[in-house]
Amino acid sequence: MDERENIRSTAGDDAATESAALQLALALHPSTLSFEELVRELGDEREAVERAVTSLAGAGLLHRKAGFVVPTRAALRFDELMER
Repeated sequence: MDERENIRSTAGDDAATESAALQLALALHPSTLSFEELVRELGDEREAVERAVTSLAGAGLLHRKAGFVVPTRAALRFDELMER
């Protein structure tokens, strides 16, 4: 596998982890989800989940505070709209 394929594969894996993390946080809301629970639930490497949470927080879709991960109002509103 050349370097470009590896980068594409990693990017695809990261997007899948982001999607799973956001979907889980939305599904469990209003319950809070600890970062450690998220790692266990996703069964992914801790580093992959860390990248996903960091990326989602940067996009304004997750808040990470005191070891917990919760969806933002924007993510919750988007989820509401998608359910229609």
